[in-house]
Amino acid sequence: MPGTAKTDAPLLIGSDGDQNLFEGSIAEFGVLSRAISAEEARLVADWPQIVDARKAKVSEQSAAQKESLRLYFLNHSDPAYRDALRERASVDAELKTIENRSETALIMEDRADTKPMANVLFRGLYDQPREAVSANVPSVLPPMPASLPRNRLGLAEWMVEPSNPLTARVAVNRFWQQIFGVGIVKTTEDFGSQGETPSHPELLDWLAVEFRESGWDVKNLIRLMVTSATYRQSSVQSKDQKDPENRLLARGPRFRMDAEMVRDVALAASGLLVSRVGGPPAKPYQPSGVWEATSMKESNTKNYVQDKGDNLYRRSVYTLWKRSAPPASLETFDAPTRETYIVRRERTDTPLQALVGMNDPQFVEAARNLANMRCIPIRPCRPKSTT
Repeated sequence: MPGTAKTDAPLLIGSDGDQNLFEGSIAEFGVLSRAISAEEARLVADWPQIVDARKAKVSEQSAAQKESLRLYFLNHSDPAYRDALRERASVDAELKTIENRSETALIMEDRADTKPMANVLFRGLYDQPREAVSANVPSVLPPMPASLPRNRLGLAEWMVEPSNPLTARVAVNRFWQQIFGVGIVKTTEDFGSQGETPSHPELLDWLAVEFRESGWDVKNLIRLMVTSATYRQSSVQSKDQKDPENRLLARGPRFRMDAEMVRDVALAASGLLVSRVGGPPAKPYQPSGVWEATSMKESNTKNYVQDKGDNLYRRSVYTLWKRSAPPASLETFDAPTRETYIVRRERTDTPLQALVGMNDPQFVEAARNLANMRCIPIRPCRPKSTT
């Protein structure tokens, strides 16, 4: 073998990290010039048995010896088999390359051999089970049709059944909150008896039916809201209005946009926003050392490698998000960390937000590009001529 096998690391045989798995003694030890397959490793281990089998008569050979001889013949004397092994090794290497360059998503699947069930626990004590129950929906809600399977697929289909009014109403209310700042039902996270009653119940019902009958078309719903006379009102409050929270919708909405929208609007106004749809996540500007301080040594997201070019200006929805280290500028504008699920974001006003707008590289670049524009762009327009 050309070169040297000398290394500063100690050689451990049969060891898995700090755990030594090897027991017994070693008769022979050799170093091969390449990685070998599982079959080749078996042949090396079975070599004494192969030698004994070749000396013995066929009738005296054991089943294990015959299997070892068969593998030896295939690996050394069958060209077609060796070609197939090389092709398989090439495919395995390609598969490993694909797996290494992408994340693995774990999924769950219902077991086909058993029916899911659970026991009612006495006072919640796991060691005191009571009667067995099967999957179903709460009795206070519309019943699940008998034709639907009692699993996650059946639950999803039941949620969008025309007889179930709750899903469309909740969805419409959340989009209304996104557009107007406050939902028709203010307690967006609670439509139950502890939540607030809707300010405009007939409007909520009409929008829910419209949303459902449009085929759950989100773009159509948002277009309907933002082109309404209610949304297009002036946001200035007149002296005779006694409705500080605008629950009666006598004026247009006025509230600070969500963090992602603040960044996207700044980039769009400057003509920098890249509107390309789809593709891998982007890594825009972020303070150094944020990921490193919250990552384990073996983490595949230990280091933050900032993107270049157009990826710096993609929409915020494509920003790669690490829950323990969210993008600092977005978090400053009250973007949730995504470690827990929330329905309503906080909206605060702090000096840090002004400092982000003044000093964050993303906003500085947007301001510089806007100052260099011939126009205030609805679409990206060309910079001023330097000649």
